[in-house]
Amino acid sequence: VRYRIVGEDEANVKEGMISVTSPIARALIGKTEGDVVVVRAPGGDIEYEIDKVEHL
Repeated sequence: VRYRIVGEDEANVKEGMISVTSPIARALIGKTEGDVVVVRAPGGDIEYEIDKVEHL
């Protein structure tokens, strides 16, 4: 899964663009390649391993 963290008015989940205020984005911000992040979701915890970070 590839996410691009954007402002609230640019967010479009279908295009992989998530709001900077979303739980996933808040968990990912400040992390680096190789980090593992756990996001608490209504359906259960989701674990992400960061493969690549790009600053555009």
